[in-house]
Amino acid sequence: MESDLCTREDLVRRVKAPETTRLGRIATWGIAPSNAIVLILLGDLWLYLATAHDAQTESMTTTIHGAGVASLHSGEHRRAILQRRFNDRPLLVFWELTKACDLACRHCRADAQRNASLGELTTAEGYQMIDELSQFASPRPILILTGGDCLKRPDLLELIDYAKRASLPVALAPSVTPLLTPDTMREWRDHGVTTVSISLDGKDEQTHDGVRGVSGHFSATMTTLSALKDAGFTVQINTTIMAGNVEQLADIAAILVAQNIDIWEVFFLVATGRGTEVGATTPQQNEDVCHFLVDASRYGVTVRSVEGPFLRRVTQQRHEGVTGPRTGQLYERLRQRLLYVLGDPTHEPCVPSAAARDGNGIVFVSATGDVYPSGFLPHALGNVRESSLIALYRNAPLMVSIRDADFHGTCGRCSFKRLCGGSRSRAFATTGDALGSDPACVMVRTPVPSRTQ
Repeated sequence: MESDLCTREDLVRRVKAPETTRLGRIATWGIAPSNAIVLILLGDLWLYLATAHDAQTESMTTTIHGAGVASLHSGEHRRAILQRRFNDRPLLVFWELTKACDLACRHCRADAQRNASLGELTTAEGYQMIDELSQFASPRPILILTGGDCLKRPDLLELIDYAKRASLPVALAPSVTPLLTPDTMREWRDHGVTTVSISLDGKDEQTHDGVRGVSGHFSATMTTLSALKDAGFTVQINTTIMAGNVEQLADIAAILVAQNIDIWEVFFLVATGRGTEVGATTPQQNEDVCHFLVDASRYGVTVRSVEGPFLRRVTQQRHEGVTGPRTGQLYERLRQRLLYVLGDPTHEPCVPSAAARDGNGIVFVSATGDVYPSGFLPHALGNVRESSLIALYRNAPLMVSIRDADFHGTCGRCSFKRLCGGSRSRAFATTGDALGSDPACVMVRTPVPSRTQ
């Protein structure tokens, strides 16, 4: 049976970086590639690919594959190892450097504005947060500098350099504006940045520009992604799925393949910020999109999801041949269109995930220092000006409940609750209960018999 889980070797190949560059980057972080967590940067998000557990206590190498819990052998043991790490430290720390951004995107989580907000964290306060994160043993969390637009912070390069000196990996998520120039890209390369993510939300000007709120933005985005590739960056494209662009996903995939893009990160819309005014996809459409994304990953682009953890369930069910909810007409249209624009698949499927979700391996720091389980879950746990970020991540009651998968309703009863867990952000946005069920999952409405997870 064909596997829907990419191998470690396939993931390494898809990063498309020379072996010496990859291992040199790992060595820079103080991680021994032969006996520690091996990290490979994939756009905004990084993956745990493998861990050689302490030889004094374990004699096996644990491989953490695409679905997060590949059931090839000792799956429960691998999940336990990863969960212990997530209980201790996040995999990803998102820092919203500023609210300032020159775009006016219809679905913006940050509800960004032209100018910086009052009370944004200062450079010195940013250094203090980086110092705290550097206290973790390897592997340290990855610091993702986002916004707003991270380029609106005049101290961006200083923060990158400080994090680098603290052996803290950094990734950037800028907006495509006139600030993102070839000179800026060269500066980032000179300061050690290797991966950048930008957004593409439609196959053409009409759709993408309509989402981004700026005429000509589609053309600028295409020019920018080509320039980033030419400059040698690993490039991730972020696409937010909504009712207005869901039928275009196969054509967007074709653009990414033609441009040799490394990673496609697909966001399932959450009604927060300006996203409350945008039409979301239905649960059945989400199920269809997940099956399509597994198919799309067979063309040399690594596919990931945000606020769509049910993609892990779909990937696992397909891998194991377990019957899940039926696909609908949208999947058939997208599948046929994908075959039409790209032909027969060229690779094995690759839908990797470290099984992180809001509050479980992920934490978000707002521009003013408030700490949330994620940027899409505006439930403040505290503020880094007054509390330890590490302590908030480890001990805040909501974070503990999320990591314990102590959910309510269908999500709490679901046997996939640790692999998937539902979107805590969407549950909160819909019901006010961050531990409630995710209404975007088709299983919440039509549960099916499932296996033990």
